[in-house]
Amino acid sequence: MENKRKLLLIVLVLSLFTLLFFRLFFPKPAVSPLKKESGEKEYFPSLPPQRTIVLRAVGDVMLGRMVNVKMLENNDFKYPFLKTAELLSTADLTFGNLESPIIDNCKTTKTGMVFCGRKESIEGLFFAGFDIVSIANNHILNQGREGRKQTIKLLSEKNILASDSENLAIVNVNGVSFGFLSFDLTVTNNPEPLVKKVKESVSKADLVIVSLHWGAEYLKEPFPWQKELGRKLIDEGVKVVIGHHPHVTQPTEEYKDGLIFYSLGNFVFDQMWSEETKKGQIAEIFFEEKQIKSYKTIPIYITDYCQPVLGSSR
Repeated sequence: MENKRKLLLIVLVLSLFTLLFFRLFFPKPAVSPLKKESGEKEYFPSLPPQRTIVLRAVGDVMLGRMVNVKMLENNDFKYPFLKTAELLSTADLTFGNLESPIIDNCKTTKTGMVFCGRKESIEGLFFAGFDIVSIANNHILNQGREGRKQTIKLLSEKNILASDSENLAIVNVNGVSFGFLSFDLTVTNNPEPLVKKVKESVSKADLVIVSLHWGAEYLKEPFPWQKELGRKLIDEGVKVVIGHHPHVTQPTEEYKDGLIFYSLGNFVFDQMWSEETKKGQIAEIFFEEKQIKSYKTIPIYITDYCQPVLGSSR
């Protein structure tokens, strides 16, 4: 019996010694990063998905005349954007056509075709999350070149870029550069300088967006020359063409790997005299790997002379 105990003790000591030896000199391999910890099967982790970049663009934004009156009545310069700011501000980029200069001493008026917005109205654009606006339109000089200069300065103070035909305005989002050019074609029928500027610019940004103030007011269809020009710009490397000026919506065209929004209609405007001028669209474009992944248009309806709400009617 005593011998059995000694033998059992020797075996136990040798077993412990053997286990310790192998643990010290032959450690257990670490779990492979290509295997699940459960050991069920191997897997090769994919690269993180490409970050989708969202651009939302709206049509004409006019902050004078009855729009200004309504902001003053409500004592709120964010009033026009209260029902749409949540959607607009959550985009990576938000763009619109600023149809009125913004100046220090804007007189209050309910009528007329000479526009201006009060400097406080910048708060509404900032609240709605606008990153860049076109100032290439037929009303930006309603307060002269000084009014245009003041507009650019006031926008800049809120980190909102002003886009025109002279310089490619570039915004970087998640390592992708978006270049914006804006042109007013209501004062000229010669598109050659426009095409030339686009050709010079397409290599300077990953994606180029062109805003065009063009066509005829209140027409629901673009002219043939607009279709020709829009497609020409896509051929030259532009990714998206955004149109405005008709104050009503017009069709959207998919052309090759680009998009042409012929008119997004009104967004903030006081043209309450017809149903069509109270309607507009928000263009929502999803980019992935510097290409358009998908898009849609979101209808809006203007209420109380200035306030768009989401949907095709009130």
